Amino acid sequence: MKSAFFLLFFMIKKILFFILCSVLGLVFILSGISKLYPIEPFEYTFVDIGIFNWQLAPFFSRLLIGLELFIGSLLFFNILYKKIAFKFGILTLLLFCIYLIALIAFSGNKGNCGCFGSYIQMTPFQALIKNAIMIIAFILLQKFYAGWLLNKKLNKLFGLIIFLSAFVLPFILNPVELDYSASYLNKSENNFKLELDSLYKNATLNKPPDTLSQNKQVIVFLSLTCEYCRIAANKIRIIHERNPKIPFYFVLNGDNVDLKPFFDNTQTQDISHCILLGKSFVYLAGTSMPVIYLVNNSIVENNLNYIDLDQAEIEKWLMK
Repeated sequence: MKSAFFLLFFMIKKILFFILCSVLGLVFILSGISKLYPIEPFEYTFVDIGIFNWQLAPFFSRLLIGLELFIGSLLFFNILYKKIAFKFGILTLLLFCIYLIALIAFSGNKGNCGCFGSYIQMTPFQALIKNAIMIIAFILLQKFYAGWLLNKKLNKLFGLIIFLSAFVLPFILNPVELDYSASYLNKSENNFKLELDSLYKNATLNKPPDTLSQNKQVIVFLSLTCEYCRIAANKIRIIHERNPKIPFYFVLNGDNVDLKPFFDNTQTQDISHCILLGKSFVYLAGTSMPVIYLVNNSIVENNLNYIDLDQAEIEKWLMK
């Protein structure tokens, strides 16, 4: 009777730890996949904190997503736990925790930390609690669970397949765009005049400066509720912080109640801006957001999207 009880207890314990290990793996996999679409906010993070430049960030971001998929897959399938998954998992979570603590210290507990991309919004402090719980789960598994004990050859084979798949998939599912920047900004464009009278007459919140129609300006049209507009604004914030002399101006479309959430997410309230509604906004920007115009004395010389926006090339354009 006693032996049967202990056998049952052992089986229940093994099943519970198997489930815990798989759930932990799913969290890593979800975290990686959710960052892929859109991947740009994750890329911008590494430029923002000064680790990589605009050219290297797309590659490193995909490698880090690959690492999350690799750890998550090992955990989900319950293999190579003690040898690989535990070590890399704990190290990754600790690095994320250091980043989150620094983020809270320098910027406060606001905005989306980006742990699950744009799909699940979490503040840095919420993400820190989530990581602490995952670290505790890792320690429990390390002490009481070893995963599936396959033979060494099968372990190595499965580990290699998972490794290659995890690190290659991010580059296949969301390839790095290498054809933006200089080639884009140097291509010929049909210049057209941006009729700013409509903006001067109908803008609210702030009066657009008269200088907007003079010299070179980067005029950006954004919708307050558009996900891709927020991605663009976050990229522009980083460029603005790195070079405040670039003359960005935001023309925003949306209700006043959406203004605070937009600025909470993008931290771009310091960039000059106004609100323009209805036909006046559509007349200048069209219906596809975001719109980024490189304007020279009211003449639009280039119409960019946020992926094509390149700090070095804008600086060259301003110097011409």
